[in-house]
Amino acid sequence: MKLRALRWVAGACAAALALTGCTAGVSGNAQEGKTMVLSLNQSESHPSYIALTDFGERLKAATDGRWDIKVYPNETLGAQQEVIQLVSDGSVDMAIASGTQLENLNPEFATLNLPTVFKGIDHQISVLRDKGIVGPLFSSLEESKDLTVLGGLTQGDRNLYTVKGPIKEPKDLAGMKIRVQESELHIKMINAMGGAATPMSYGEVYTALQAGVLDGAENNEISYVTQKHNEVAKYVARTRHLVGLDYMLVNSTLLEEMTPEDRAILEAEWQKTVDEHVKLWNADTEKAIESAKASGTKFNDVDKAAFDKALAPVVESALTSDDARELYEKITEAAQ
Repeated sequence: MKLRALRWVAGACAAALALTGCTAGVSGNAQEGKTMVLSLNQSESHPSYIALTDFGERLKAATDGRWDIKVYPNETLGAQQEVIQLVSDGSVDMAIASGTQLENLNPEFATLNLPTVFKGIDHQISVLRDKGIVGPLFSSLEESKDLTVLGGLTQGDRNLYTVKGPIKEPKDLAGMKIRVQESELHIKMINAMGGAATPMSYGEVYTALQAGVLDGAENNEISYVTQKHNEVAKYVARTRHLVGLDYMLVNSTLLEEMTPEDRAILEAEWQKTVDEHVKLWNADTEKAIESAKASGTKFNDVDKAAFDKALAPVVESALTSDDARELYEKITEAAQ
């Protein structure tokens, strides 16, 4: 508890120092324009950082310098849970947050994090752009938290990777300890797929795989390579059980204070950012796959129907409200 408290204080201090150390344009009057502070947990080489930096540059040009975005990568302003509160308070203007983080604020967000709900990245992006599907959900935190979801960025297909393999069907995972995020839904997901779900901090996974504490994990190809998990887990099963998702959060009051013209420009440039991010993501995924293969990783296809069948009860058990079921049905219909 003491360590957690110290970490929060350190994060808050870092945020305060970072914000007070920015140029004068960061403050400013929202109606007249300002440089908005955006928190990101990824590094400068990540597709999200590149696309979001370009977002700021295009926004500045399109608004004749009235609006700009300063991206703070590497959790400089704090971990996601802490930064979401800072955006809610108005201390930070914008933040990228994972889908699992928003489930804690509104359980309905869990529907977009369900396994097999998206058929691929294109399906996911089309849903995120359809206000008839996600509009009410994306505005659901405005009154209670002063948070607006502007949209989302893909985290790509998530696959299983293991120390021993290949994994081709659920029974092959029997007895295997598979790392998952600290999410009840993800724990159920891995258990249903045949493994033994093992929640663990992401930074501990490499050592755990190396030491035999874990038999595998699940993630996208980019993270698999950048975290060097390909050095200790040489088998990747293309289960594509989940298409990961990050959200762009913006302080609602800030958006309301923008002129209608500038807000329209912001939203138009955001859509260009989503397109750029998808292109960068796909290119980096191909590079990651080639790098993994060169290091000795073996990729294999799986019995997708068997895995989807195993996951169906997990999806069904998560649809506990009429709103969640209606949202799920709209998402699946959009794939047709």
